[in-house]
Amino acid sequence: MIFGKNYLIWDLDDTLYNKTEEFADILDTTMAKALVEDLKLPMDFETAKQKVTESYKIYRDGGEVFYRDYGVKPRDLFKAYHFRKPVEKIVPYDNLLEKIEKVPAEQYIFTASDRYASEKILKHLGIYEFFKDRYYSVEDFGVYKKNESSEVYRQYCEKIGVDPTDCVFVDDSYSNLEFAKEIGMTTVRIYYRNNSAKDKTYIDYAYKGVLSFLDDVIKP
Repeated sequence: MIFGKNYLIWDLDDTLYNKTEEFADILDTTMAKALVEDLKLPMDFETAKQKVTESYKIYRDGGEVFYRDYGVKPRDLFKAYHFRKPVEKIVPYDNLLEKIEKVPAEQYIFTASDRYASEKILKHLGIYEFFKDRYYSVEDFGVYKKNESSEVYRQYCEKIGVDPTDCVFVDDSYSNLEFAKEIGMTTVRIYYRNNSAKDKTYIDYAYKGVLSFLDDVIKP
């Protein structure tokens, strides 16, 4: 058990690997290219990238400003962006699988990446075989975000057959943790620079980097 709970649900992106500033810039570039080149947004690349970066800072979602102001459909950007996602640029942690295997809880993944990108990321991190029948994307529930309501978290728990109050949810995004907390999950935030959400009452625990969390929960 972890914190008295039997189930651990992981976010994938930016939680089970470190999104460095360099990689964050690559992702902004990727989304801008998807908008301009794939979705034919009538905007030059540099402007699109600037708006992606600004949108993430404001909404914790690089596409939100385009949904609101430019009529971009979330599903269209979701697919185009994840098809382009540069998984090969992620630097996996050493011994991640070894540590995950020692966690005293049944583990699942709930990600805002689509299933195509999720499989690639899990394989790149060396943990696909462990999670291959236990990972789900928001698209499996007909949505494209995790930070709009608690309903998708409730549906997720129903899908895997667990009580939310018996779950620990681990995510880097505090906007996601708020909704997980609404349905009774214990919440853990992973951060990699400063703990910018230490004042958020819906976050039960916070760790600097996923390895510090893993080391804490697998120690004797």
